[in-house]
Amino acid sequence: MDLQGLKYLVTGSGFFGATVAERIATQLNEKVLVIDKRNHIGGNCYSETDNETGIEYHRYGTHIFHTSNEIVWNYVNQFTSFNGYRHQVLTTFQNKVYQMPVNLETINSYYGLSLKPFEVDAFLKSEIGTEHVENPANFEEKAISLIGRKLYEAFIKGYSKKQWGQDPKKLPADLLSRLPFRKSYDESYYHSKWQGIPEGGYTSVFEKMLSHPNIDVKLNTDFFEIQPYIHADTIIIYSGPIDAYFNYCYGKLEWRTLLFEKEIFETDDYQGTSVMNYAEEAIPFTRIHEPKHLHAERNYTKNKTMILREYSKPDDGQNPYYPLHDHRNRELVLKYRELAEGNTNLIIAGRLGDYRYYDMHDTINRALSIFHERIMK
Repeated sequence: MDLQGLKYLVTGSGFFGATVAERIATQLNEKVLVIDKRNHIGGNCYSETDNETGIEYHRYGTHIFHTSNEIVWNYVNQFTSFNGYRHQVLTTFQNKVYQMPVNLETINSYYGLSLKPFEVDAFLKSEIGTEHVENPANFEEKAISLIGRKLYEAFIKGYSKKQWGQDPKKLPADLLSRLPFRKSYDESYYHSKWQGIPEGGYTSVFEKMLSHPNIDVKLNTDFFEIQPYIHADTIIIYSGPIDAYFNYCYGKLEWRTLLFEKEIFETDDYQGTSVMNYAEEAIPFTRIHEPKHLHAERNYTKNKTMILREYSKPDDGQNPYYPLHDHRNRELVLKYRELAEGNTNLIIAGRLGDYRYYDMHDTINRALSIFHERIMK
């Protein structure tokens, strides 16, 4: 691999790295090297086809593209069209299925009531009032202050303990902000203006993004193995874990990773939806994915389906998914960000580089901003 005279090096071929590389190649007409330690492009959005069933699935868990950002929407539509999929999440608790996030149907089904939307506030006030939580200091208190203890313990507590590997009392209150709560029968998970799954699958999107002749992609390539040979003038756009870049000099940031267990069934439909959560802590997996439901426009085999059981586990930084935003990690990442400041030839960003949870549209928007503000300047 010739690194001499290289002007731009991008680590990672997910949406952040692919977007930055595509902009450098097409807008600056500069050559750029993209490296990835995995054996495929696309990062955690990578999709592939199961050989036995012919069903395309997302290897690292279901990814629904959604955005209300017109700039992002117009950008990604250069590389794909989207189907009409609209995401709905259900959850199983004590062998009964409920709507998630918590909405009016969830409340009525759980309590055996027939509340109207205008009656929800008064009902929940009586549930919440028994707890006397006025200034919630953690995730659990915040949830109880919004929906009461019974709904929290049924649908949020066990799932959150499995997802984060911690007692919710130790998690920050603002972590709950990603989970909406509705007083109507609205069952849509997202309220974004645009939503869907790439008609050709996610991998085809990345193939098109990285197809420009100015882009060279090297897989199975670890940044730290080639780092000693990178010229000092090369501009590095690094999207790996920020603590790893600085050799964990302040200590390791904590991450959660996901493991998946695949199973094939001789039936047309296993669970009737693409994602089913499992709220109880006693059930070891957090959810089951059935990817056949993501592409209603495709004619998949009628007598076979596949599922992926998802397990959340602690990660040592080798396969990170979710940053653990407790007080310790928030303080630690600030120290690492200070180290990165002031280096004009180094850009650390993206989900892992920023140590932030980004949806796909957030990642693309971050990449476009980085390109315009720090690369194209």
